[in-house]
Amino acid sequence: MIKRLTLSAQLLLATGLAFSQPAPKPYGVLPSARQIKWQETEMYCIVHFSMATFDDKEWGYGDEPNSMFNPSSFNALQIVSAAKAGGFKGIVVVAKHHDGFCLWPTKTTAHNISQSPYKNGKGDVVKEYQEACKQLNMKLGLYCSPWDRNNANYGKPEYLQIYRAQLKELYSNYGPLFMSWHDGANGGDGFYGGARETRKIDRTTYYDWKNTWGITRSMQPTAAIFGDAGPDVRWVGNEEGNAGETSWETYTPEPSVPGQQPSNGEVKYWLGVEGTRNGKYWMPAECDVPLRNGWFYHEAQDGQSKSAYKLLDLYYKSVGRAACLDLGLSPNKKGLIAAEDQQILKEFGQILKQTFAVNLAKGATLTASNVRGKNQAQYGVNHLTDNDRYSYWATDDKVTEPQLVIDMHKPNTFNVIRLRENIKLGQRIEGVAVDAWQNNKWETIATATSIGANRLIRLPQNITAAKVRLRITAAPVSIALSDFGLFKEPVHLSVPQISRTAAGEVSLATEAPVRSIHYTTDGQAPTLSSPVYQHPFMLPVGGTVKAISYESGDKHSEIKSVQFGPVKVGWHIVGADDKSLAKAIDDDVNTFAELSLPATEGLIVDMGQTTTIKQFTYQSRTDKHTDGMVDAYEFYYSADGTNWTKAASGEFANIKSNPVLQVVSLSAPLSARYFKFIPKHIIQGNKAEIAEIGIIAL
Repeated sequence: MIKRLTLSAQLLLATGLAFSQPAPKPYGVLPSARQIKWQETEMYCIVHFSMATFDDKEWGYGDEPNSMFNPSSFNALQIVSAAKAGGFKGIVVVAKHHDGFCLWPTKTTAHNISQSPYKNGKGDVVKEYQEACKQLNMKLGLYCSPWDRNNANYGKPEYLQIYRAQLKELYSNYGPLFMSWHDGANGGDGFYGGARETRKIDRTTYYDWKNTWGITRSMQPTAAIFGDAGPDVRWVGNEEGNAGETSWETYTPEPSVPGQQPSNGEVKYWLGVEGTRNGKYWMPAECDVPLRNGWFYHEAQDGQSKSAYKLLDLYYKSVGRAACLDLGLSPNKKGLIAAEDQQILKEFGQILKQTFAVNLAKGATLTASNVRGKNQAQYGVNHLTDNDRYSYWATDDKVTEPQLVIDMHKPNTFNVIRLRENIKLGQRIEGVAVDAWQNNKWETIATATSIGANRLIRLPQNITAAKVRLRITAAPVSIALSDFGLFKEPVHLSVPQISRTAAGEVSLATEAPVRSIHYTTDGQAPTLSSPVYQHPFMLPVGGTVKAISYESGDKHSEIKSVQFGPVKVGWHIVGADDKSLAKAIDDDVNTFAELSLPATEGLIVDMGQTTTIKQFTYQSRTDKHTDGMVDAYEFYYSADGTNWTKAASGEFANIKSNPVLQVVSLSAPLSARYFKFIPKHIIQGNKAEIAEIGIIAL
């Protein structure tokens, strides 16, 4: 009897010790409550609708009259509904862009909506967004540009008080906010109350960000603050929507100029792509990218919006790499999201729902090589497939490379793997591998480095297996994995790729065989009744080619659209001794011509025949370098190459961050044989780089 009692006591003691196993110690810096809420948002949209919409620019100069802002059908509910249909959980409203026009009736400047014709001066666009978000249960964030090209006091100490007063108005009247968004576009040329001059600021000190953001913390404590250098959320360093294949949630910002304080516009922004392993701050990345080529609506970009499957690719490269996706929406001049953009968002939302509707790992038998303290209730693998993002499978302190086998008991087909860590304990894992049981052996199907809040591994092909194995291959401490999922992305028809030779021959092709490809050249959306592609065709005068692939029934891919100018056969550069200048018209974006500055004569092109021009195009260098990027220009035309008339001048705003093809619409079509492009200013360096210069003919 005594022996039995002793044995029972020992078992009870052992059981008690197991269940009292302490939680893993946190690793590194940790997220705040507001950062966790931001991370859970995963996707939101930033909405650009203001003066630049009506002026067909990316950045307004600041001299736009208040009377210009008068949308006929502005509908915040339609805009927010379009975002929600795409699966987005919130919007960031551009309440003031660089032109200084305020979309709410502010007391700080006359350049605001109350001085416009919209609703007879009684309108408040920010309030309409706020009410729409409340009605649709969407989160609201705000962006008030720190750069103001309208304000006469910009660059002076007085402006900081104006800017802070604007933030206080917004924070007081339009909360609660999930985000306060700031960028690094600070200082440059502008209207400035009529001065029409260039004003430079010290980006590290002018805004006194510590105290300015103190206003945010005090008035909107739940709002995560976004900026080039945080403090809550960092810029990923590009406007392509991609985080690094390795993406750390921690980050140590570094100034672009040694000895300076890292700040908005004053960081080595390229380091934001991957972040910093064991960085000084918990500062995850936001991946911002416009749905169209530009952030504001431009009619010339109709039909060129990113497809639903392109958005899906961006989702995997942002949300799937522990970042958040911030998609730019641009309402048109009426104040509505265009029908084509609405449809794309809807299709994207449907694909996401279909993909993540069923976790094939649920119901499977999960077996781990180690469970912390053998405490299955608290740290067991059952937490990997529950609905709690912060319950987790943990290992003993000395076990940093455990394995997990998922037995689904029958073959299942999947092509997406999801992993999540409990980030409340830090970002711990540095390497994983996933194997599938195939041909009576384990075969590796995927590897990854960082995990963090979310890791989605999109497999290049479908995998069918009954058993899957997860191996943690690198971690400095015990793991705290909160989620494991296997999903099946729906069948996707291959999108047609459209190319054209220098002679004007257009070819269509798909990565995988399809039943048929249909196309149009008149700008209309292709359908089953459109011409069937059978062989290359000539398009020497240019135009918009749209193509779609079909499979059985009416199942089809998304539409691919490419706009071409007239072929450049017969074009030549006038009066150029440097033969390399011909690279500007060789139809190859990977080569570029160099013009030494100041280029008073510019680049003169003889098209060989009189052509009616409605737009001209400029493509900057595409090699990720910014030296020589043209951001201000003049465009001239001539019938004889001697007498010139200026047709356009302006700036390629935001080209440094978003170096897409620049398409400039002329005020009216014009006939010319010659045109001249003069770079007036470049981002940096002493030579203007021109990958391609061209026109769009009528």
